[in-house]
Amino acid sequence: METNLADGNFVNEDYQRLSKYERAKAKVESIKRLYNHFLVFLIINVILYFLRHKFVFILVSKDALGNPEFLDWINWNVYGTTIVWGIILVIHAIFVLGNISWYIKKWEERKIKKYINSNKD
Repeated sequence: METNLADGNFVNEDYQRLSKYERAKAKVESIKRLYNHFLVFLIINVILYFLRHKFVFILVSKDALGNPEFLDWINWNVYGTTIVWGIILVIHAIFVLGNISWYIKKWEERKIKKYINSNKD
């Protein structure tokens, strides 16, 4: 059975249901990727924090470089990794769970309709 949409297009109801299923499946996949991203973030950062002093002794001894500021550099890299990666994770979460992706999709749809209507043959 076909239905008439508000803009005059005819769409098959089975196709419409399949499209909803595919959109829901894609949403679940994006949420799953976000959870995996968070899990990897958590595991890596816990390892970095617990082993950061051991990394110093594994990589170089305190006397090898003769520069105690190198140890601070390693600590700042551990903290910097968490901060930068955390910001990226928050942005990822906003796009997956927030309204920004919804707004961008609506904007894309409006632009597509605008270009279709302006370039009628």
